[in-house]
Amino acid sequence: MGECKLNHSQEDVQNKYEAQSEFLPDDLKELFTAFFQKQHTQDLLNEIFHLLKKYDLASGEEQKERNNRMYLLLQNI
Repeated sequence: MGECKLNHSQEDVQNKYEAQSEFLPDDLKELFTAFFQKQHTQDLLNEIFHLLKKYDLASGEEQKERNNRMYLLLQNI
């Protein structure tokens, strides 16, 4: 994933999540429920946004890597 110069709001992240949620593992969805109930740093919002971006188009291996990164981020907030 390339470096992006845009800052994404929590609303941007939530919209991206909703667009990709049907492709995500169920246990990851539960972590997102808790994630959206809190405020987060800009860096975290940007990273989560880019992990979700085009998730449905990523290969199975790429999705696994993204899932692992999202688990790490979402379980430690």
